Amino acid sequence: MVKILDRFLLFIYTLITLAASAVLLVVTFAWIPEEDTAGWLRRLYHDLPTAYTSIVLCALMMLISIRFLYVTLRRGRAQAPSIDQRTDFGDIRISLDTVENLALKAANRSRGVKDVKARVRVNPSGIEIVIRALVDGETSIPSLSEEMQRAVKELVEEITGIPVASVTVFVANIVQSAPTFKSRVE
Repeated sequence: MVKILDRFLLFIYTLITLAASAVLLVVTFAWIPEEDTAGWLRRLYHDLPTAYTSIVLCALMMLISIRFLYVTLRRGRAQAPSIDQRTDFGDIRISLDTVENLALKAANRSRGVKDVKARVRVNPSGIEIVIRALVDGETSIPSLSEEMQRAVKELVEEITGIPVASVTVFVANIVQSAPTFKSRVE
C-alpha cells in the first residue's frame, strides 16, 4: 500500500513540476506579455482565492518533497533482503545473495553447463530458485537439468538449513563452440 501511495505522489509531483517548468519556460521566453505576468503577481498579493490556491499548491509540493526525502534516506539504510531464522542461541539472517551464490556454485558443478544465472524468491513453503543456463549442447538437457536441480537443492538445504520448495531450470540456449581449423603447412 505504501509503494502505491509513493508512486501516486511521484506521479502528482512530476505533473506539478512539469507544469511549473512549462510556465517558467514560457515566461522566460517572453511568450506571455510582461503585463499579464505582473497582473498575475498582483492577484497573488491581493486576491485571496489566488493566494490560497498558491499556498495549498506550494504546501503540497513541500510535503511531497519531504516524503521523498524521508523515503530516500530511509531506504539508504535498509538492509539487504534476507531469510531470518530463530534458534535457541539467537537469530540467524542469511541474505538472498548468499543463497543465490550457493545455487550458482552448485549449478556450475554440473558438466555441460557453460553460463548460469540464478534468482531466488522466498515463499511460505520455502525458497524458490530459478536457474537460467547456457549449455554446451553435447549433454542430454533433461538429465543435465535434473542433475542441476538435485545439486542446487541439496547444497542450499545442506549449507543454509532452509527448505527449498522448488528449483526451476530454464535452458536459455546452447553455446556454439568455436570451430577449429587445422593449419595447413606446405
